[in-house]
Amino acid sequence: MNTRELTIVRDEKVDACGPWSAIVRAGQTLQIIDLHGNQAVDTLLYGVAGDQVDHGLRYSAQATVAAQRNIFLSTGSVLRATNGTPLMTIVADDVGNHDTIAGACSKESNTLRYGHHTVHQHACAENFLAEGAKWGLGKRDIVSNINFFMNVPVEADGTLGIVDGLSAPGKSLTLRADRDTLVLVSNCPQINNPCNGFDPTEVRMVISAHPPDVAGQTAHPPDVAGPTAP
Repeated sequence: MNTRELTIVRDEKVDACGPWSAIVRAGQTLQIIDLHGNQAVDTLLYGVAGDQVDHGLRYSAQATVAAQRNIFLSTGSVLRATNGTPLMTIVADDVGNHDTIAGACSKESNTLRYGHHTVHQHACAENFLAEGAKWGLGKRDIVSNINFFMNVPVEADGTLGIVDGLSAPGKSLTLRADRDTLVLVSNCPQINNPCNGFDPTEVRMVISAHPPDVAGQTAHPPDVAGPTAP
């Protein structure tokens, strides 16, 4: 792919702790830029037909990990749906290690891990539900997610850790859409562990396309409410 031929379709910053979503059309790329460093970007993917989400064609951590025989993601990793369908492929990566198994923070997991005083804190689960509702998605559609830029080492005994990230200001990764794909993001608001350096920050999302693919593409909900469930 000759990146010099690409035209930017959408270029936005996602506020610290905020959600974001867009349809990335087949052949388009999405670059996720960690503007300030050490910011986890929780991500879910769904197949799309037109502007309608296919509820059955959603990212599967199990299918992705089994196909590549590696729990970590980097350049060349194919992000697959439950039936093995490729949704997106990582085509560039400045960091080299992204998590597939630690999941998203929630009020429930925060209170269990860090104490009941955290119950009021905003979490990725709420971001996914609020943003997903614009596309007709509900609780049953929210599955185990990808954590881009999040460092989750696995010890020999299977113990997981959430430790300081490997990213740095300006580092990024680029995904190519293998088919029309809805990308649903929570810019992680977690402040109780080092996944965001205890200080959540904004990130940048850049969707690009080859010039013939630019016209007529819908890369975001067509109205405030978004598509309704079929």
